Amino acid sequence: MRFVLLCLSLTLTATPSGSQEAIGLTAPSEVTDTGLLQHILPRFSLKTGIRVIADESGIMSLTAGPTGDPVFARDGVIYHLSIQDDPRQTRFRDWLTSDIGKRTVESFTPDQGAPFSASFEVAVADTATTTDGDVTLGEELSMTHCGRCHVIGPKNRMNGLGSTPSFAVLRSLPDWDERFQAFFALNPHPAFTQIDGLTPPFDPVRPSPIHPVEMTLDDLDAILAFVSIIEAADLGKPLQHQ
Repeated sequence: MRFVLLCLSLTLTATPSGSQEAIGLTAPSEVTDTGLLQHILPRFSLKTGIRVIADESGIMSLTAGPTGDPVFARDGVIYHLSIQDDPRQTRFRDWLTSDIGKRTVESFTPDQGAPFSASFEVAVADTATTTDGDVTLGEELSMTHCGRCHVIGPKNRMNGLGSTPSFAVLRSLPDWDERFQAFFALNPHPAFTQIDGLTPPFDPVRPSPIHPVEMTLDDLDAILAFVSIIEAADLGKPLQHQ
């Protein structure tokens, strides 16, 4: 009899796997008032067993700002989801940005106004890189040191190596400034480049295979200033590069 009562007690006090604490999600009124959350949250919970509820004090948040992951858009506004480092929240984010989650969002029809879209492009701000370098000096140094292999501009458009991208092509890459700032560390430059006070001297047993490129950090700033004003090449489509 005691054994039966003990088993009954354990059964009554055990916590069902589906009764874990719900995760709160806060969102702007223009989202909650449409009924979108009431449409998608139960479907996510049914699929995963993870409860997410609309809550003004939720630890997850949807905002119209750039913080977080873009998840859906409406009337030209892209809404972003911010989560914490929690596996359940990560799963919600991943579901919402998956094909199933996107279809769930787009299957909802508001009573008024435009529908939500899960297919959109996030514009990347073209932030200009500003340097204090001397542009004129930068062009001269580029021609002297880099013109051996790269086409710098009209002045040496017939020179350069065919397998080496021009400065205009490099300028079109989204990380062009990072590439130029660290060019001395990117192959094949370490074999023949020395930046005063920055790079170690060449190994005596492995000297530079060509006349070395030697410059200062001020020289590098000047080259960056010059490259920043170059018109980027219009490549028509994204480059595939190593």
